[in-house]
Amino acid sequence: MNYLPIDYIEPVFRPPSEARSLILQVSNGCSYNRCTFCDMYTSPQKKFKPKAIAEIEKDIKTVAEKMPGMTRFFLADGDAMTLSFRRLKEILECINQYFPSMERVTAYCLPRNIKKKTVEELAELKGLGLSMVYVGCESGDDKVLECVQKGETFETSKDALVKLKAAGIKSSVMILNGLGGRKFSEQHAINTARLMNETQPEFVSTLVVSFPMGEERFRAGFNGDYEPLQQSDLFTEIRTFIAHLELKNTVFRSDHASNYLVLKGDLGADKQAMLDKIDLALNKPGAIPLRQEWQRGL
Repeated sequence: MNYLPIDYIEPVFRPPSEARSLILQVSNGCSYNRCTFCDMYTSPQKKFKPKAIAEIEKDIKTVAEKMPGMTRFFLADGDAMTLSFRRLKEILECINQYFPSMERVTAYCLPRNIKKKTVEELAELKGLGLSMVYVGCESGDDKVLECVQKGETFETSKDALVKLKAAGIKSSVMILNGLGGRKFSEQHAINTARLMNETQPEFVSTLVVSFPMGEERFRAGFNGDYEPLQQSDLFTEIRTFIAHLELKNTVFRSDHASNYLVLKGDLGADKQAMLDKIDLALNKPGAIPLRQEWQRGL
């Protein structure tokens, strides 16, 4: 039941770390919505459309009257950063006006959302409270990105992450474990680690790729040459990924409900400890508690 005075177009998604944030729906759906691994915005009611600024201001004002103590805000839906600099600035100024104690604003972000925004514009948004974005890179391997119709490359993802860092906006990068299947597993892990090493994001998290609505659309991109990873294969892939990371001050999380093995730490301080935990899970089944199938989900 929605107890907030906002009329959401369901379903609405948010990162786990935004559980205490007000979800402010500034657009509906995803502007790209062609990634074959994602079913989040495929229902008819989730056709992409920006929300009118008058409606957004009305939502903000209404929430301010009923919940004036809100300090954290998450801009939905799938890639709110696709909105123009001007529109994002208007939204942030409105949040600041009605919530003077606002601490931070975050949003999902596709690398392509950053292409037409300058570092100076992004820095101005940072000054208005946009402190972090969740960047869906998924992989740093061009072949895997092509197969899943991501519409991005290693270089476009790198350009976006570098530009965000230059503007002072933190990046929380999302990577999909198992995205390339058995054939591309190793290059997916190694090239994704290379992307992280060359951009040094503040946060990196991994999810296990899953298909609650079926795999047919996804498999088509691999021309029938996709073999999903089994549990031990997923562990081997994430071990390869972490082993190739050379991150100085990045928080790593692999604790999403889709993961069998929970990993948390700071890279590189806790890198070896995480590798040791993966080795234990691989070499001594039962020694490390794992999520059971019924416990896993999106």
